[in-house]
Amino acid sequence: MFKKILIANRGEIALRIIRAAKDLEIKTVAVYSKADTDSLHTQLADERVCIGPAPASESYLNIPQVISAAIITECDAIHPGYGFLAENATFAEICIEHNIAFIGPSPDVIASMGDKIKAKVLMKKADVPIVPGLLEAVSNLDEIKKIIQKIGYPVIIKAAAGGGGKGIRIIEDSSQLEPMINAARLEAEKAFKDSSLYIEKYIQKPRHIEVQILGDNYGNIIHLGERECSIQSRHQKLIEETPPVNISQKIKQKMCEIAVRAARSVKYKSAGTIEFLFDSREKKFYFIEMNTRIQVEHPVTELVTGIDLVKLQIQLAAGEKLKLTQKDIVPSGHAIECRINAVDPDNNFAPSPGKIESLHLPGGPGVRLDTHIYAGYTIPPNYDSMIAKLITYGEDRKEALSRMRRALSEFIVNGIKTTIPFHLRILNDSSFIKGDIHTHFLSCMDKKNNSSPQIPTE
Repeated sequence: MFKKILIANRGEIALRIIRAAKDLEIKTVAVYSKADTDSLHTQLADERVCIGPAPASESYLNIPQVISAAIITECDAIHPGYGFLAENATFAEICIEHNIAFIGPSPDVIASMGDKIKAKVLMKKADVPIVPGLLEAVSNLDEIKKIIQKIGYPVIIKAAAGGGGKGIRIIEDSSQLEPMINAARLEAEKAFKDSSLYIEKYIQKPRHIEVQILGDNYGNIIHLGERECSIQSRHQKLIEETPPVNISQKIKQKMCEIAVRAARSVKYKSAGTIEFLFDSREKKFYFIEMNTRIQVEHPVTELVTGIDLVKLQIQLAAGEKLKLTQKDIVPSGHAIECRINAVDPDNNFAPSPGKIESLHLPGGPGVRLDTHIYAGYTIPPNYDSMIAKLITYGEDRKEALSRMRRALSEFIVNGIKTTIPFHLRILNDSSFIKGDIHTHFLSCMDKKNNSSPQIPTE
């Protein structure tokens, strides 16, 4: 087992990793930017190292600084969390070159599955269903038009090298084709230094379902069930839950089996997630991507399975064999997660950094809160706006929802704007309560309520 782990991240995920490491009696090192000097993860780790100024490019994304911090503190492993360097194959390779274990899959798997086009080619070879489209970078408009003639409008174009909703455009007819592609290319180049795009059939009002995967160094791969991630804004998830409702057990089982097949085809090791689009009308699902890291929404799976995913992720990276078999995974109950962001929902989700004047945290049966904030803490404007993950568990979805409403109503953050009121509006929506959800749910909710636009536009 590792003796000391450097955590190449910040915020709530850094705390989550520190807690898992403490349970395994492993020392931890927190790295931080000057903007995060007072962040909680720097106070709870055994050691801390400042790696640069506020901009992520000069600190959390600065590979030489991160590696240097690991070397001087004599760490034998690095956990990247999610975001930043978590899916950076070069970083994983550099860790290995310096005899530092990277807590995640191998660099070649990160590289192949991180490229959406390469990933789809690999999945097609593994007989994993993919959305009809062009399995190569978009370069020639005439070629694109031929593909569209085969699959039909609407289509969606996406940045091949990225995620987080960047470089995505929906094209509904030929008049939009050229300007949309040019706009997507510019955005992809700016975000990822790579303007390559791919094109596929656009499934209207799909559901976003993902499957949690675990693999060890000995060829053992299992799944831990599905998660519903359809409530999104700007292609960013806001609410996740497990198990998904209004999908037959037969389809969910098939989805999980194919997810394991997908992971096995690339000899996957560590925790990962296979993501699908589910067409509710056709009752078909399609692979869209694999996330080769721990997910933001992993707590809902932990609550229904009783398995500590981050702790297990560390053990697998240390070379331990997966002791669980598929038969050992027996999910029970229902769990829901709300991502709490420091933004103003009534002002087009404008960022709302600043000092937390006072704070009251929710609690009680079935409530879990993963957060790094505290009264007096100043949220910096330099990073992602998520400040907490509120998760509730119940014997069924009705109880989990009831507990989430209670927990949200107890969660008071003074000094900044948050998405807490917005989450309550969603949870009280009749369609959400019935489980009638899809990736365009928020836009439809506003139209149904005849309210002013609450969802940020592209």
